[in-house]
Amino acid sequence: MNPLAALSPWSWSAEDAFAWALAGAAFLVTLLIWYALLERDPKSARTRRIARLREELMRGMARAGERKRSAGHLGRLASRIAHRLKLVPAAGVRQIRERLEVAGLRSREAVAVFLVAKFVLPLTTGLLAWAGTTLLSPEGLTLNALLLLVTAVFAGFYLPDLVVRHRTRRRLATLQKALPDALDMLVICAEAGLSLQAGLQRVADEIGGAYPELAEELSLTAVELTFLPERRQALHNLARRIPIPTLQGMVSTLIQTERYGTPLAPTLRVLANELREQRILKAEEKAARLPAVLTVPLILFILPALFIVLAGPAMIDVYDNIVNR
Repeated sequence: MNPLAALSPWSWSAEDAFAWALAGAAFLVTLLIWYALLERDPKSARTRRIARLREELMRGMARAGERKRSAGHLGRLASRIAHRLKLVPAAGVRQIRERLEVAGLRSREAVAVFLVAKFVLPLTTGLLAWAGTTLLSPEGLTLNALLLLVTAVFAGFYLPDLVVRHRTRRRLATLQKALPDALDMLVICAEAGLSLQAGLQRVADEIGGAYPELAEELSLTAVELTFLPERRQALHNLARRIPIPTLQGMVSTLIQTERYGTPLAPTLRVLANELREQRILKAEEKAARLPAVLTVPLILFILPALFIVLAGPAMIDVYDNIVNR
């Protein structure tokens, strides 16, 4: 017997197929655990991005959204597909790019990858749904199969938007959490005599390990403050990339400080005090809302157990008295 014939999948039994599938699953789980335990250094990647941006700004390419970066093969392929199929509308490129920048996707090919995904994913999910319905119901296209096919196409079309929206919400929540500490550190830097640019860079270096997203944004702003012809444009870019009301108010105050020449340290201290008061108010609001939130779990889980403990023995005694009569 040929020993290679035993390795053919067509000669496997059900037990062999299950064993190979279990071995493959164990291998994938091992790879995932190994990848999760890898030690990553987000600061090095952020430093490379900032250095690349500084070089581009020095060459005169400081306009937002037009920074050229070394893209991978996937990004270049998506760009070629998008331009070949004319998926990039001239009017909506800026809005899409701004959405992706808020989500933290700043590469030049991000718009092309997003549009290609919105074009390819509906076709892919539709073909998969059609293949699945064909295998499960070979008698023909039924109403349920048609509804599944349409649902799969719409899900594939809206999946990139959902991913970008989820990434945006998570990133803005992280930035909102990191902003008070960064502002307090910026107050210390301003009172120590550092300029706004030097203070932003120092704060970015200090919080880079704990909050890499905010550190990258502050580093970009520090670089733009150095190379852009108008310093206000760098602050406007920061407010556009982080659409948080607290940060937008801080940017407006900093712009007024730059325009009228008021001292930086007292202004930042007032902002830090206001932000601290807002945090206290939010904490008090959550504490005041806590009794109403705990009412439903209290009724569903705690009170039934309490009634069983308190009234259970009495009900058992009543039942025994009724049965023994």
